[in-house]
Amino acid sequence: MTHIFDKSHLPSRHVSVGPERAPHRSYYYAMGLSEEEIARPFVGIASAGNDSAPCNTMLDHQADIARAGVEAGGGMPRRFNTITVTDGIAMGHQGMKSSLVSREVIADSVELSVRGHCYDALVAFAGCDKSLPGMMMAMLRLNVPSIFVYGGSILPGRFQDRDVTVVDVFEGVGRYAAGACPLSELTALEKAACPGHGACGGQFTANTMACVAEAIGLSLPGSNMVPAPYTTRDQMAHAAGAQVMELLARKIRPRDICTREAFENAARVVAATGGSTNAALHLPAMAHEAGIEMDLFDVAEIFKTTPYMADLKPGGQYVAKDMYEAGGVYMLMKSLLREGLLHGNCMTVTGRTLGENIDEVTWNPDQKVIYDAKAPIMPTGGVVGLRGSLAPDGAIVKVAGMDRLQFSGPAQVFDCEEDAFAAVENRAINEGSVIVIRYEGPKGGPGMREMLSTTAALYGQGMGEKVALITDGRFSGATRGFCIGHVGPEAAEGGPIGLIEDGDIINIDAEAGTIDLDVSADILARRRKDWQPRMTDYGAGALWRYAQNVGPAYKGAVTHPGAKNERHVYADI
Repeated sequence: MTHIFDKSHLPSRHVSVGPERAPHRSYYYAMGLSEEEIARPFVGIASAGNDSAPCNTMLDHQADIARAGVEAGGGMPRRFNTITVTDGIAMGHQGMKSSLVSREVIADSVELSVRGHCYDALVAFAGCDKSLPGMMMAMLRLNVPSIFVYGGSILPGRFQDRDVTVVDVFEGVGRYAAGACPLSELTALEKAACPGHGACGGQFTANTMACVAEAIGLSLPGSNMVPAPYTTRDQMAHAAGAQVMELLARKIRPRDICTREAFENAARVVAATGGSTNAALHLPAMAHEAGIEMDLFDVAEIFKTTPYMADLKPGGQYVAKDMYEAGGVYMLMKSLLREGLLHGNCMTVTGRTLGENIDEVTWNPDQKVIYDAKAPIMPTGGVVGLRGSLAPDGAIVKVAGMDRLQFSGPAQVFDCEEDAFAAVENRAINEGSVIVIRYEGPKGGPGMREMLSTTAALYGQGMGEKVALITDGRFSGATRGFCIGHVGPEAAEGGPIGLIEDGDIINIDAEAGTIDLDVSADILARRRKDWQPRMTDYGAGALWRYAQNVGPAYKGAVTHPGAKNERHVYADI
């Protein structure tokens, strides 16, 4: 329905109401708006669309479709764009240092655009990994009525009669280095793996955070698993534009939706889908924007009691398209709620509770992707938090699809990813070792790089199950194997990971949730005395600024004090 709004208490009154705003209105007339259109609420439509990667190429089109929905609901849409750094292209080189930093830049740029132009509501479109939490962080920070829309996943590629994703190409690089894959086969694979528009198809970071957006209540039910090329995405975009006006009319804001219980629901869905370990960074960062205390350990406690239910790549067989056809996130949540594992009373952008939305879903017993919570793939353990003498501030590992949950071995230590990757290429990694990649944390990188190139190459060489890997950096949601990230305190802060030497024994138990360095306290004290902090190569620019401000990984690697230090909320200006 079309609402009639009183702008006297909306932010846009500062740029559109009263004789003193005549200069401001002159700009709107210059863009073709009528007097009646200027009198409507202004709705920001934020798009991370660009030509950087297929994740983002459909976003501007979808954002433009949302304009019509906003207008139908009585609003005036104002589209603007922000950046993305696409991990698949940034991976394996210095460009990956920009990835996590881009999350903050996206949130900041959306905040500044909305503040500067006094928008009353927000619809945000994102496709690649960090742009999803970045958009949702901005929504929670601004607290204007908001809806998040995922641009959709790519369809699977087809190669040698099987579905493939970009991860198969990364692993193909390892097989090529091992002499197990001719260059002609690798070339054919790279041309087949990504057949069109959309984000990476497995339960990697983008699809994990898309599931989070529905579970936490910021996206319309059933919207985010729809593949990017499907025409129904246009319907979703239009519906989001119309529904944000309903939220504005009813004064339903992101912090009304994203309560502590809603964040717990989101963490459940991450674990149940075998989602990306990056969610343990992004959920605390989002909670921080809402003034909710949540860290890696809070998330890990929820993971411990969550059944692993969705047979999705990289640990399983299927991709996002298959999950959509099986019934999507709400199908999985129906089973979780039935077992008492979700808070059904949380508000959502529909204006109804999560439980009311789930009531409209009928369980599909014929699909093979989503298991019933009563009979899951594993009783717990899609993602596991770890803690111990090597990681007093915690660490995290994805165990979905893994048979081996304990590992003990001697360390092979590298002070950057490039050195580790070179060792993998040169077949210098020893079977049974624990590879340590350090000085890749939020400060030490700076930027907390992902290690997919290295982990995928190990798998391609057949070493994926024969070694473990730990880092104070991150792993891609596409990583598989015994790969432990977010080890804290990081090496740059003098954490134990910075004191490891080649040959030290490291013990990991993902069942017990422990990670320990088998070195005496006396020896560690002696090493700590000799330890010297390192300078990074970045003495200026965005990466330098990030390193000065970023906090620890277990608290979300955030760069400002968050809602607890607010003196005003933008939505109430």
